[in-house]
Amino acid sequence: MIGRFTLRTTARNQLIDVSAPVREFINTSKFHSGLCVVFTPHTTAAITINENADPSVKSDILKKLNESFPQEDGYRHAEGNSDAHIKSSLVGCSETIVVENGDLILGTWQGIYFCEFDGPRQRQYIVKLVGG
Repeated sequence: MIGRFTLRTTARNQLIDVSAPVREFINTSKFHSGLCVVFTPHTTAAITINENADPSVKSDILKKLNESFPQEDGYRHAEGNSDAHIKSSLVGCSETIVVENGDLILGTWQGIYFCEFDGPRQRQYIVKLVGG
């Protein structure tokens, strides 16, 4: 089973918690056990899992990525978004999460994040359920 989701980002660099829509998709699909792959088909965006209890974690992640890979740094890529491509490559375009008893197996404080590095814009992410 596959689900396609669209979201609108509001900043150049942003982490958006997509755990709830992914859980809702699993619930409505009546998927019981297997793997859930969350993927984004964009070269300047990413998917990651991290803490979703303290919002300062998101800002700390973005702060460090922006310090390490500033928007302007003498890059050769003509579009002016080389930093976004680098951040996307380092964070990665997908995560795979185990599903058991119809729910994601995540740690107490973990959430799934869509990572925007070249916004704001309309984006997609795809959820693929594999198994029983």
